[in-house]
Amino acid sequence: MTGTPLTFAEIFGLPLAVDLRTAARALGIHPETAYRLIRIGRFPCPVVRVGNRYRVPTAFLLDTLGVDQVPVYAEDLETGVRYAAREMEEPG
Repeated sequence: MTGTPLTFAEIFGLPLAVDLRTAARALGIHPETAYRLIRIGRFPCPVVRVGNRYRVPTAFLLDTLGVDQVPVYAEDLETGVRYAAREMEEPG
């Protein structure tokens, strides 16, 4: 695999479609493996060929990753967790 897999927050910040390398990174597979899977018709989600490049619609990528909905921004989640922890610490 090339590079590190995408983080949860990075996945939710993706544009409407991504290049094949980004999709491979999100899926945790090497880009060469991604190209091989496309050639044999076994890439795990739909791929669109645009000229000589491949694009993967982010909606299909998220579906393949098992993500049904895009939550609030990661920063909002972190703020919510800090708020909840503070509320639990304060005597009621």
